[in-house]
Amino acid sequence: MAVPKGKVSKARRNTRNSANYKAGTVTLVECPHCHELKAPHKVCKACGMYDGKKVVETEKKEKKAN
Repeated sequence: MAVPKGKVSKARRNTRNSANYKAGTVTLVECPHCHELKAPHKVCKACGMYDGKKVVETEKKEKKAN
């Protein structure tokens, strides 16, 4: 039966296992209030709404008229 000659260090083990790691895709959902994409269970950055309530005040950017 094969037996390791010595202990494999954490750095060596993690380096070997890191070749199989791939970051998953980011989950985005549509904000029901402003229809912007946002992370689920987070406050919307565009409108400041969470669970149907205004939680954060946001500054509205106005376009300059020429």
